Formats: sequence, structure tokens, C-alpha cells
Amino acid sequence: MSNPLSDRINNLATSQTLAMAALARELKAQGKDIISLSLGEPDFNTPDFIKEAAKRAIDENYSTYSPVEGYAELKEAICRKFKRDNNLDYKPSQIVVSTGAKQSLYNIAQVMLNDGDEVILPAPYWVSYFEIVKLSGGVPVEVPTSVDTDFKITPEQLEAAITPKTKMMWFSSPCNPSGSVYNREELTALAKVLEKHPHVYVVADEIYEHINFSGTFCSIASIPGMLEKTITVNGVAKAFAMTGWRIGYIGAPEFIAKACIKIQGQVTSGANSIAQRATITAVDGPTY
Repeated sequence: MSNPLSDRINNLATSQTLAMAALARELKAQGKDIISLSLGEPDFNTPDFIKEAAKRAIDENYSTYSPVEGYAELKEAICRKFKRDNNLDYKPSQIVVSTGAKQSLYNIAQVMLNDGDEVILPAPYWVSYFEIVKLSGGVPVEVPTSVDTDFKITPEQLEAAITPKTKMMWFSSPCNPSGSVYNREELTALAKVLEKHPHVYVVADEIYEHINFSGTFCSIASIPGMLEKTITVNGVAKAFAMTGWRIGYIGAPEFIAKACIKIQGQVTSGANSIAQRATITAVDGPTY
């Protein structure tokens, strides 16, 4: 009997991170002493003030569909966070809330990539980037980095990797898995290269923003000229130990945000309503 499954799924790799986590759980269940280095799971619990906000949302009957792009109050809170933490001026119409940052990335790939479009991936990178790009018809282009550059792509490497088919560069800072953090000078140097290639957009995955021991953090979208060509991806999973709450979000040029809303409406209809209400409290911080 021939395989009835699609070529798409037959060519898709299993999430290696999730597979490692499943194996670690299985071994722990057998009584083995396991230290899991798979999932990016904080070693603390969701703070009480966020849990209380979720309980209030249940009592206030936030149990229906939210707007596809997220509650207006949450998008406004995210705009405040971007301004406060990253010096980024986004409007609510540029924010899309999704079921985790992974869905945010998938939405971006689906709305931005045509078959054969190239996406530059400075390596090492989070393993799902490769498969998400491939699943969306794109061609992942790995650019190996080394310890000599603290596992960061250099302007010379970026310039050499760009072709007429290049559509995007995806990178994370702080980087999963290397832990490297790009400083403002390094991001400015990359931005100067990208200025010469207006057809190339950037996905800046900043989900580990607050798990950062370098003392500084800079968003590439804050570099002059980069806001218009950067999609900033973030969420509450790592900073607030909310990995299971599944809330991610993007700040993007408005035409990209609208496209992400369009595809999200056909996939999940929107993120969990109660988790969204709790996230308003998370990103605004506790009040005493």
C-alpha cells in the first residue's frame, strides 16, 4: 500500500526539542536521574499576581472567542512594553497575539515566503526555524558562526549570504542555543548591510530577552531604518514562566500584521482568552 500522507508531512522532521523532552520525561518516569537540556523551561513558577489575573478572568467570564489578533487592551499593553523595554514605537494595529511565539513564527513564514525564497539562518539556531521555513516553501540558508565571533553572524558573512532570492534573515538574541547576545554596535553593523538590500526583511526572535546576563539588551528594530523591515517576535513564556499558557506576539509593519491576522483566522481563530487577560497583567507588571 502506498503512503497516503502528503509529501509535506513526509518531508517534515519531528521537533527535536519536543522529542528530547518526551524522552527525558520517559526516563524520569523510570526512576532515572535526568537533567533535561531540551525545552527552554524556567526554573520558577508563574508569579502569583499573574495567576490571580487569570482567576479573575474566569470569574469575569472571559470564556468566549477573543478578536483574532488579540484583545485591544492586551495589544495596548504590549505597545507599552515595547516602548518601555525596547524603545520601539508600535501601534496596536501592528501587534498580533498568537498561541505562542512558535505560531507567531509560523504565521510569518506563511505570509512572507513563496516557494524558493531564501531565509538566512545564522547557525547555531533554534531547530524549529529550519523546519518552519521549509514547511512554508522557503529555502533555509545556514550561515555557520564560530566561537571566534561569539557565535554571531558578521556583516561580511551576512553580505556574502544575500542573493536575489533572499527574503529574510531569522535570528534570536539572546540566542537559543548559544546564549550569545548581540550588542547595539553589532546590530548597527548588520543594519548597514541590510540597508543595501531593501528586499530583505528580518525576524528578530527576542523570547529570551529577560534571561540575559550580559547586562545590556538591544532590539534590532530600534536601529534607525530597521523598524520598517523587522518583525519582532516575543512572548511571556520565558520571562514569566508561562510556557504552557501559550501566548506569543509580534510587532511588525502593519501590512505584515494584517496578513498574519488573516492566516491566524484560518488556523486557531486566536489565542486563549483567559491566558490573554493574564498576559495584560504580566506585561504591565504588578501593582501594589
